[in-house]
Amino acid sequence: MSQFYNLTQIKEVLKKLQPIKDIEEGFVAYSEGKTRIPPVGEMIFEKPPGDVHIKYGYIVDDDYYVIKIASGFFESPDSNRYTSDGLLLLFKKGTGELVCALLDECHLTNVRTAAAGAVAARYLAPKHIDCVGIVGAGTQGRMQLEFLESIIDCRDVMVWGMNQKELDEYLKYMEPSDYNIRTTLRTEDIADGCNFIVTATPSKTPLLPADLIRKGTHITAMGSDTPEKKELDPRILQKADIVVADSISQCLLRGEIHHALKAGVLKKEGIVELGNVIVNPKLQRTSEEQTTIADLTGVAVQDLQIAKAVYHALVDKNKSQAT
Repeated sequence: MSQFYNLTQIKEVLKKLQPIKDIEEGFVAYSEGKTRIPPVGEMIFEKPPGDVHIKYGYIVDDDYYVIKIASGFFESPDSNRYTSDGLLLLFKKGTGELVCALLDECHLTNVRTAAAGAVAARYLAPKHIDCVGIVGAGTQGRMQLEFLESIIDCRDVMVWGMNQKELDEYLKYMEPSDYNIRTTLRTEDIADGCNFIVTATPSKTPLLPADLIRKGTHITAMGSDTPEKKELDPRILQKADIVVADSISQCLLRGEIHHALKAGVLKKEGIVELGNVIVNPKLQRTSEEQTTIADLTGVAVQDLQIAKAVYHALVDKNKSQAT
């Protein structure tokens, strides 16, 4: 019989999981050609502004396939009001049986996205980070720091937000952490003061100026997950020594790589895929002087990996309670 799990149940078992490892394994399977991931389905709205993503797929030798629906709506460009919702449906491959519905309200999408940021940092971040820059003071801007904690040593952080209220809420939420957090309303401060930067906004215009990015900086850009969104000046990718896509096929159509290719400042042949970076040290950062970019548009194999891990943890918990 199909099981339905709510957000409270999902969050409870997540405490015992290691999503970074699961997501990393998913990226490797994807780049090795062991997955079947159809193109992203999406609806983009103007009134009210927002988007809905439908992502789905499976690993060839696995027992399951997943269908994920996730929405995000933005009240207006000058407001920090943001609403999201969604669910993941995990099916048994071979029978089509609905194994479970994870009513996660987009939380698992946020978890697997933050875990992907940690994976990128593991292989592309400079060894010596003097300040972490977070562009975007929303949920993902918070979760990125939480997942980076086990990957990087730096605890000095500068965060940009759209307004002071948003930044004050960010500081209050992050108060229990051991990060030393400063805030700014100028993205130029992030570009000039940080050599490890994460962008996590729905912006449709570049937020980081290319001329201020320091040599040797790593940037993980994850907000640009539709063809319209754009967080980086394409010249940043032009100057980069390593440009990494979570999915090359997806990034040709969306994300920062899409915009750089369209602008004629990047060639497809110069892009490497994250799963290949993970298994090949020659594709990873090898020098503190290298400028590196990871363009994360979100791949369905991430949703599959997190859905399986959560489902098995929920089953194990129910078994232990029954005994």
